[in-house]
Amino acid sequence: MVRNGRALAAWASTAVLAGALAGCGDVGGGTIGGDGGEEDVLRIGFVSTETGSSAPFGEANAYVIEAMEEWFADNPVTVDGSEHAVEIIVKDSQSSSARAGEVAAELINSDGVDLVLTSSTPDITNPVSEQCEANQVPCISTVAPWQPFAIREGDQPADLEYSYHAFWGLEDVSAVYADMWSQVDTNSQAAGLFPNDPDGQAWSANFPALTADTGVTIDDPGLYPNGTQDFSAQLSAFKGHDILVGVPIPPDFTTFWQQAGQQGYQPKIATIGKALLFPSAVEALGNEGDGLTSEVWWHPTAPFSSSLTGQTAQELADQYEADTGKQWTQPLGFAEALFEITVAAVEEAGSTEPDAITEALSTLQVSTVVGDVAWGVDDSVPPYVAKTPLVGGQWRLDEGEDEGAHPYELVVVSNELAPEIPAGGEVEPLR
Repeated sequence: MVRNGRALAAWASTAVLAGALAGCGDVGGGTIGGDGGEEDVLRIGFVSTETGSSAPFGEANAYVIEAMEEWFADNPVTVDGSEHAVEIIVKDSQSSSARAGEVAAELINSDGVDLVLTSSTPDITNPVSEQCEANQVPCISTVAPWQPFAIREGDQPADLEYSYHAFWGLEDVSAVYADMWSQVDTNSQAAGLFPNDPDGQAWSANFPALTADTGVTIDDPGLYPNGTQDFSAQLSAFKGHDILVGVPIPPDFTTFWQQAGQQGYQPKIATIGKALLFPSAVEALGNEGDGLTSEVWWHPTAPFSSSLTGQTAQELADQYEADTGKQWTQPLGFAEALFEITVAAVEEAGSTEPDAITEALSTLQVSTVVGDVAWGVDDSVPPYVAKTPLVGGQWRLDEGEDEGAHPYELVVVSNELAPEIPAGGEVEPLR
């Protein structure tokens, strides 16, 4: 059965200031069938994030794309009884909103893709979506909370026709954070570390109200610019706060946490979105990453399987580690899920026409390696949003003696919103 997301507040009451670049251009889209004298080919554009400050979000994308190319070579997509080969065209956003919009336009207008996939924060998903809306090409996106994706101006969701998004919302992450905080004895005072970007604007605007009924007060000294090198002002304001919460980019949190140690600030629990999602980011902190907490959108122990390959979440993670020599990373599952959703939508549509694909997406229900994804079933979110499961995790130094063991292990410590994902322990206070 498809799982409905739990909403703590209706979307209409959620405000966020999240700017996005709108693009213009001629209507694009790949040619399928005989119109251009080409073979039956489904062209998928993928705006990835391979380089720049947000590169950890795209670390697994190249691996998944190569695996999907191999899969589709032996398993063409069936569209209304006709087998279609699949071509995947990848563009690097370079962690830039402007670049993301530019390459999305290239995919549509120059490469003639039939639909566009994208992920990795609203800085990337939103400008890609804007280009797809302007050119009437389907867009499937993920790895950005739904509020900063949907609410781009004012306090109401945008009227999107060709963009479909699958991820959790701020109401979910705040509930997960609150559950982890409740496991530690604190003074209920939280310091807010929020950058001046779409994520930081959304989290700072909404988190205080979303956590108010838990008794936790979030003090926010103001948004700071990404790339800040001196966090002395924030650290001065944070002293006496037992809880740290924020959503910085990975390099900024490394800078902040090092300065926190130097200036004597150590909360009892630090729960950080975005920056602590990846093994590489935690390893950059040395031993000082031990005990840090974050949301977990995908974990190998989750009881989900790929609708394409049949691999379980654990098998996908194990294969990734065996093939790359790197530790599994959360975006791995969502990168594959984008292709699962794409195939399900195109086969359901029985067509590669943009309107047919978007119509199929509007009621699509598919079980993926990240869980059940369904649109049109949850009135608490805009119709183009599908909620995905969310749990909380704690990074712990792996003190085992196994050769080749990874420095850190991510342990699920809060599964209140998704009990189907097993917990591996409880939160331990920072030492």
